[in-house]
Amino acid sequence: MRAIAYSVTGDPEVLTLVDRPVPDPGPGEVRVRIHRSGVNPTDWKSRRGQQAGVDVDPPQVPNQDGSGIVDAVGQGVEATLLGRRVWVWEAAHLRPAGGTAQEFAVVPARQVVLLPDGASFDLGASLGVPFLTAHRCLTVTEDGPTRLGPGAMDGRTILVAGGAGAVGNAAIQLARWSDATVITTVSSPHKGNLAAHAGADHIIDYRQQDVVAEVHAIAPDGVNTIVEVSPAVNAVIDVEVLARHGSVAVYANNGGNAIELPVRPLMVPNVRWQFVLVYNAPEQWRAHALDDITAAVRDGAVRVGDQAGLPLHHYTLEQAAEAHAAVEQGAVGKVLIDVRTE
Repeated sequence: MRAIAYSVTGDPEVLTLVDRPVPDPGPGEVRVRIHRSGVNPTDWKSRRGQQAGVDVDPPQVPNQDGSGIVDAVGQGVEATLLGRRVWVWEAAHLRPAGGTAQEFAVVPARQVVLLPDGASFDLGASLGVPFLTAHRCLTVTEDGPTRLGPGAMDGRTILVAGGAGAVGNAAIQLARWSDATVITTVSSPHKGNLAAHAGADHIIDYRQQDVVAEVHAIAPDGVNTIVEVSPAVNAVIDVEVLARHGSVAVYANNGGNAIELPVRPLMVPNVRWQFVLVYNAPEQWRAHALDDITAAVRDGAVRVGDQAGLPLHHYTLEQAAEAHAAVEQGAVGKVLIDVRTE
């Protein structure tokens, strides 16, 4: 079978097309015939590593997210999964041969989720890291919901920093499905248009408008949750617009790796700064998140493509290096590798 692998850290060019035997699933595992492989920032950061030129042994098949059809199951796995359409999460995490950038991937059965009827493989491969991250960010606030769904965030106001990004887009869609009022910040009219298609109620161009003033005009008592992609850049703004018992959920460090926070202005309203990394997040949360995301897909509440504010960029498996480069260079939208075409 065709697969992409890298045996040394570095630039996208370390990704090599190789031929590997089709693997058999072991006990508790399933084999998925991959149709789409999703590329996320976490994938190129893992490939690049702390420094270039470090040997990777055994070679790593990249990409955490994907979608496809279960075509074999191991001992102890229900045979009813055979032939079912699924989406895959964290396929490559701690598993060198497990990534989705290959024609067949073997993963633990718990890491495949049934893809509801009518949901495309494009959508399935776009769910994992972005939607799990967004779900975690939206459910860590004091007195806020631990589950998402219609009515779960009724009366709450959410601020999504960078609403045109993949996680920002996911946060907007999940928050609107849960009946929150959604404010988002963007850097251009084009990105504002994408955020509007995702479902944001209020869009603020931070290069043209005073974010603090605009947010307070919309939510005089502040926002309950901030989904934050650039904490070093936005910390001052976040402090000014948080409501009592609010939280800032930080999932990336765009614009800097260090932040300075004032103690008393954050202590008095009892606010929280929560750092988010899905790979080692609590297991109870993860089970809820997988159920909620699947329910949102079933409801037709989450989508991908231009009409959902998340343009799709397709590459062939042979173009995996170009796909990684596109994400690393900040492509707006979702980058997918078409491992198998229908």
